Amino acid sequence: MITALIIAGGVGKRMGQDIPKQFIMVEDKPIIIYTLESFQKHPMIDRILVVCKKGWEDTLLAYAKEYHIDKLEWIIEGGNSGQESIRNGVDFLKEHSDKEDTIVIHDGIRPLVDEIVLSDVIVKCKEFGNAVTSLPYNEQIFVKETEETTKQYINRETLRRVSTPQAYQFDKLAWAYEKAFKEGIGISESSYANTMMVDLGETLYFAVGSDKNIKLTTQDDLQLFKGYLRMKEE
Repeated sequence: MITALIIAGGVGKRMGQDIPKQFIMVEDKPIIIYTLESFQKHPMIDRILVVCKKGWEDTLLAYAKEYHIDKLEWIIEGGNSGQESIRNGVDFLKEHSDKEDTIVIHDGIRPLVDEIVLSDVIVKCKEFGNAVTSLPYNEQIFVKETEETTKQYINRETLRRVSTPQAYQFDKLAWAYEKAFKEGIGISESSYANTMMVDLGETLYFAVGSDKNIKLTTQDDLQLFKGYLRMKEE
C-alpha cells in the first residue's frame, strides 16, 4: 500500500494573507487542491491522508468532494510545527498501515508535482527503504566570517537540494518519529523528516527532482506558480 501523507497545517504569515496559504485561491481553485490532484491522478498512489490546520478540516473536505479527490481517506489535525504534524500523521497511520507500506510525505504548498518525480521517489523507496527528491545545487555557497565578509566557500559539487516528496518504509518511519520525539533528536523548528533521519544516523537515497516543484512561501512564489499555470494552458 502506498499512502500520501500531505502536510497542510501551516499558517503562512509570509504570504501576507488572512487565510492559511494552502487555501489561497488561484484561478478559482485552492492551492491544496492542485497538490492533491497530482496524487489523485498518479496510478501508484492508493490513498491520501492530509494533516490539516485546525479548524479547516471541513473546508478541505468540502473542496475534496467538489474536485473529486476520492483517494482522500482521512483528514486529521496538524501540530504546532511541521515535525509535529508529520508525527501526528505517522501515529495515525499505525492503525492503518503494514510495516512494509510506503509513505510519501509532501508539503501541501508544493502544488506542481510531476508524475516522474512521484514515480521515482516511490520506486527508489521500494528499492532502498527511503528516497528524497533532490536536485543539484547551481549557486555558489559561501560561509560567513562576519555579517559582511567571507573567506570560505563550499564546493557545490558536494551539495544536493532536497525537498518533498520524500518516501519512507512505514516501519522505519514510525521507529524514527518515536525515537526522535522521545529523545529530542531532529525535531527543531527547521527540522523535517529527511534531516531527522540523518540526525538519527540513517543513510538517505536521492530521487529525481524538478525545478517546477516550488514551495509557495511568499507572494513572489505565488506569482511564479501562476506563471507555470499559464504556461500549461498555452
